[in-house]
Amino acid sequence: MKALSGLIFSGLLALLSGCEPSPDEFQHTILNFGTLITVTLYDVDEETAIRAFNDLDNDFAYFHSTWSPWEAGSLSRINSLIPTQKAFSVGPSVLPLINESLHLAITTDHLFNPAIGKLINLWQFHKSDDPDIRPPDADKIRALVKSNPKLTDLTINGIRMLSKNPDIQLNFGAFAKGYAIDLSIQHLKNLGIKNAIINTGGDLKAIGKHGDRHWRIAIQHPRQQDIIATIETRGEESIFTSGDYERYYMYKGKRYHHILDPRTGYPADQSQSVTVIHNNSGFADAAATALFIAGPEKWWELAKKLGLTQVMLIDKQGNIHLTPKMKNRLLLKNPQETTLIVSPAL
Repeated sequence: MKALSGLIFSGLLALLSGCEPSPDEFQHTILNFGTLITVTLYDVDEETAIRAFNDLDNDFAYFHSTWSPWEAGSLSRINSLIPTQKAFSVGPSVLPLINESLHLAITTDHLFNPAIGKLINLWQFHKSDDPDIRPPDADKIRALVKSNPKLTDLTINGIRMLSKNPDIQLNFGAFAKGYAIDLSIQHLKNLGIKNAIINTGGDLKAIGKHGDRHWRIAIQHPRQQDIIATIETRGEESIFTSGDYERYYMYKGKRYHHILDPRTGYPADQSQSVTVIHNNSGFADAAATALFIAGPEKWWELAKKLGLTQVMLIDKQGNIHLTPKMKNRLLLKNPQETTLIVSPAL
């Protein structure tokens, strides 16, 4: 039985606020990116809310079809052309994801690596409910690790791209959702909306407030059907979590989850979850993945390199590692039951 996915329980937003939903609040759900997307607007009129929801319905459908490695769209076309090792034109809808991700990949020493789509497909986590699923053949994993596909293997000149590594297959699962949220929040702001949350299966961005109070967010416990902490947003903030409970399967008593370490080809096994707060959703999405892979021994150095100041990492023993700024903002549900390890300031 899988744990509830993600960082946020969107259904708890009203509960955590301590009051009934306001007549000025509108909520809408969208099924895309393989998850339930909840959009909550506050202090808007009904006409504006309806227009915003219709726009986001169309936008998220477009983002999904264009950026999915499995749908017949721009990204799947790119992945089919990369093995030819010949130059081809990249669709303008995908090029920004590649360019934005390239900087993040380099900064994280490729722990965030959207080029390992073949490795992701090999593990078949999209079939995690299949009772017969098992880890892939070790020789196939070793071959892809040896090939070491990275975004820096791509040569991009304008809209033309050439890959010197035929084993690259792009998968922006640790970036596209955040990037889509940023675009969608900007669209809401363009409509004059000042108070909103877009929550994609637990990862979210909030702007403004809920009336005279801040938005209160519940963070998922990685090993219990419960929350581990709550936090109040401040202005415009993105809160993203990478956890080993989101997509996984059990085989011979061992948990195999979807956050793969590109250096080994296997799931990173030193962390249970990482939560990051930042004003850029795509950045927070990618950073949470990279910090999860870095683990409790290396996360602080990487967070410092990324310029992050608000991070929580729960290691495989359940210890909670926190930056000082994150510690000051979190309200832990059961602090007496947890071991806190506060890092030096970043």
